[in-house]
Amino acid sequence: MKIILIDYGIGNVKSIINAFDKQKIKVVLSREKELILNADGLILPGVGAFSQGMDNLKKYNLISIIEDYVKTGKPLLGICLGMQLLFEKSEEFGKTKGLGLIEGDVLKIPIDNSQKIKLPHVSWNEIKPKNIDWENTILENIEVGENMYFVHTFAGTPKNKNEILSTTNYCGVEFCSSVKKNNIYGCQFHPEKSSKKGLAIINNFINICSKDVTK
Repeated sequence: MKIILIDYGIGNVKSIINAFDKQKIKVVLSREKELILNADGLILPGVGAFSQGMDNLKKYNLISIIEDYVKTGKPLLGICLGMQLLFEKSEEFGKTKGLGLIEGDVLKIPIDNSQKIKLPHVSWNEIKPKNIDWENTILENIEVGENMYFVHTFAGTPKNKNEILSTTNYCGVEFCSSVKKNNIYGCQFHPEKSSKKGLAIINNFINICSKDVTK
C-alpha cells in the first residue's frame, strides 16, 4: 500500500510521518503527479495561513492533480489547514479561493470578545457526532467526547450539514471539527498529535485505504 503526503512546503510533515511509522506504514512525501495519482491514500497537511497554502499549491501545480486524484474515488485526508483548503473559500486576511472540494466557507471562530476568550483555540477538546454515523469512517470506534488536539483560529463551515462528521464546542461556540464527503475526509484537529486515540484515527484511515486497494 502506498500513501502519499502532499509536499507543498507547508505542514508538520515529520509528526505525520512518525504517526504512520508507528502503524508500520511508510508515507512518501511528494508533489509528483504520477506518484500522487497512483497512491492508495493521499494526505493534505498544513499549518499557517490559508492564502499561503493556496499560493503554494498553485506554485507546485498541485490543484488539478488533487482534483484528478479525488475523481479516482480513493481516500483523501486533509489535516488542520489541509482540511480548510478543501473548502470553497476563506475569509482569513481577506477572501481567498480554496480547492472547492467541499461546499462552504472557512470562517473565524465567532467568539464573544466581552468574555475575554482567547484565539487561537489551542487546547485538547472533545469531538462529538453531528449528522454522520462514525462507523466505517476515520472516527470508527472513537468514543463520543474523546479529546483531540487543536491549534486554529478559523474553521470550515460546510454548506451541507450532512457532511459534518464531528463538532467541537469552544467556550459556547460549536464548530465543525471533522468532515466527510464521499472519499474526502478532513480533521481540524491534529490526529498525529492526539495521543493513542489520534493514532487510532490514523489507523482507521489506513484501513480505509486498504479496503479501497482490495476492491
